[in-house]
Amino acid sequence: MATIAQRDPIAPPLPIGPEPKEALAALQTVRERTLALVGHLSESQLEDVLSPIMSPLVWDLAHIAAYEDLWLVHRHGGRDLLRGDLAELYDAFETPRSVRGEVELLVPAEARRYLKDVRDRTAEVLTTVGTGDGTVYEMVLRHELQHTETMRQTMALAGILPAGEPPAASIPTAAIDVASWIEIPAEDFMMGAPSEGFAYDNERPRHAVALGAFRIARHPVANASWLSFSEGGGYERREWWSDEGWAWKEEYDITHHPAVATGDPRAPVCHVSWFEADAFARAHRARLPSEAEWERAATSDQLEGTGYVWEWTRSRFDGYPGFVAYPYREYSEVFFGGDYFVLRGGSWAASPRVASATFRNWDHPQRRQIFAGLRLAQDVSQ
Repeated sequence: MATIAQRDPIAPPLPIGPEPKEALAALQTVRERTLALVGHLSESQLEDVLSPIMSPLVWDLAHIAAYEDLWLVHRHGGRDLLRGDLAELYDAFETPRSVRGEVELLVPAEARRYLKDVRDRTAEVLTTVGTGDGTVYEMVLRHELQHTETMRQTMALAGILPAGEPPAASIPTAAIDVASWIEIPAEDFMMGAPSEGFAYDNERPRHAVALGAFRIARHPVANASWLSFSEGGGYERREWWSDEGWAWKEEYDITHHPAVATGDPRAPVCHVSWFEADAFARAHRARLPSEAEWERAATSDQLEGTGYVWEWTRSRFDGYPGFVAYPYREYSEVFFGGDYFVLRGGSWAASPRVASATFRNWDHPQRRQIFAGLRLAQDVSQ
């Protein structure tokens, strides 16, 4: 079984309030990887809209710089923004993905210079005022890590991932036989991140959850199982699909993702939407786990194959009881109450520094660009 930690040599999270030298070293390690990730691409590939649902890669690069300047230099260090004229352009809410290919962006050389100039200012701030309690520093570092996964999604859609990605050596064995279950007894458990250490606002507060007995698949679903579902009428059997899922499938003539047929048969299926995952579960007299069930099972030391693909849950994204937005509501709160579903566990493209057992990812139910799969769950009465 491959774990996230085995695949990514970035160290686990530093203690809160690391020394400036340690903080800068970690930031530099991440930055070198960011630049190496796009090092094989041409200038036009960086500037082009490679997918209508994704940003030009050069926007991501400059956005990483703008975010670091806003939070570490301006808000933590108390300095003016380096490029106040770019603040709106590289704000994810002021300039949504739908328009990023239509506006004038920094060219790649300018974006790289922006990254360097901001990093020089960050070094001065951290050397002068330190990292404080470490919250803003950790948030900025993880923000860049999250964007490198998003950039990999864009490159995967365009077929231009770097050589060696995804890393074949780290593929875990998934379930050809979907009937291998772990049974979890009814109990109360504490869900969410503890109060100490860094966590995103939507992971807190930690709270008691009462769970009924359930079983969850020991492994994620494999390509071979998904191909059998597809060839057995999975995209034709109306009774397996929700109304919204069927309408989406029909409108866009959806069938299995090409990677299902070309990938390792025993690898976890990837690029699966929530609508498809829900239909697959129904076809197998099962369901998707709630995120509470997923998190409880993840602490049981029996859940295998996690970390290669994000795993859809049946839970909609919302705040936990007592949620407080911190340090800004646009990270989580603005997404609550919509049609977003929660994913858990991480992917081959996610750093373990981000994808902890309590980390909550989320996306629309029709999205397939994410590195997402599923594992099944059932009530114990089934």
